[in-house]
Amino acid sequence: MTRTLIWLGLAALAPLSLLLALSWGSAGWVWPWTDDAAMQRVVLELRLPRAVAALVTGALLAVAGCLMQVLLRNPLADPYVLGISGGAAVFALLGMSLGLSLLPVPLLAFAGALLTMILVFVLARGQGPWSTTRVLLTGVVLAAGWGAVISLILALGPDASLRSMLFWLMGDLSYAGLSLWWLLPLVLGLALLWLRARSLNVMAGGELQAALLGESSKRRFWEIYLVASLLTALAVSIAGAIGFVGLIVPHLMRLLIGADHRRLLPAAALFGGAFLVLADTVARSALGPRQLPVGVLTALIGVPLFLLLLNRAVKIR
Repeated sequence: MTRTLIWLGLAALAPLSLLLALSWGSAGWVWPWTDDAAMQRVVLELRLPRAVAALVTGALLAVAGCLMQVLLRNPLADPYVLGISGGAAVFALLGMSLGLSLLPVPLLAFAGALLTMILVFVLARGQGPWSTTRVLLTGVVLAAGWGAVISLILALGPDASLRSMLFWLMGDLSYAGLSLWWLLPLVLGLALLWLRARSLNVMAGGELQAALLGESSKRRFWEIYLVASLLTALAVSIAGAIGFVGLIVPHLMRLLIGADHRRLLPAAALFGGAFLVLADTVARSALGPRQLPVGVLTALIGVPLFLLLLNRAVKIR
C-alpha cells in the first residue's frame, strides 16, 4: 500500500510541478487558461518551453546519475564526474566568446560532451578487463584539463558575454527552447534501460557477482557508459551544468522504493524532472524580476540534503 501511494505521488508530482511553473512567475500568479492575450503569450512562449526543458533535463540527469553510480560502484558518482560537462562547457563558451552564430550553443555543447565521451572511451579502454579506477582517473584528469581551458576562456573572453558565460556554467534555462527531440532519447533510453534492468542490478553487485551470473561485465560496462554519457550530453546541451540533481535524486529514490532498477529508473526520472521544474520556478520567480541560475538553487538544496542522507546512511551502518 505504501509503495502504491509513493508511485501515485510521483505520477502526480510532474504534472503538478508543470502547472505551478506555468501559473507562477515574476509577474505574479495567473492561471494558464486565462483570457488575457498577453499573459497567454507569456505562458505559451516563455513559461511552457522552459518548464518542459526543466522536466526533461531533470529526468535525464537523474537517470544518468543512477547509471554512473552503477558504472563506478560509487554512491558519490554523478553525471559530471567523468568530465563530460567540462568538455561541453569549453565548446559552448568558445561559441559565446567567438560569436559563432551559425552554430547554436546547445549543438556546440553536445559536440563537446561527445568529444569528451570518446576521449574517455579511447584512453581508458586499455587491455584486459575493464577498470572503474582507470575510467574514473581518466575522467578526472580530463575534467581538470577542461577546467583550465574554461578559466582561460573566461579570462580572455569579451566582457559583454561574460555574464551569459557564467550563467551557463552555473546552469541556466533562460534560453531553453521547446523541442520534441528531447523526449525521443529520454523515452527510448528509459525503455532500453528498463529492459536491461536485471543487468544493472547484477552490475551493481560487483564484477565477481556479474561473472558468476553470466553477465559480460566489460560489454555491459561500456553500454552503461555510452548511454549515461549521451544522456548527460543532452542535458548539458539544454541547460548547462546543473549540479546535484543526478547525485541526490537516485539516493532519495533508493530510500523510498529500493535499489531494483526496474523501479528506480522510472521513479528517478519522474522525481528528477519534477524537482528541477520546481527549482527553476523558484529561481526565476522568487527575486523577480531578477532571475537566478537554477544550478545555484539546486546546489543550495542539494548540499544540506546530501549531508542529511549521508548522516542517515552512517547511522544505519
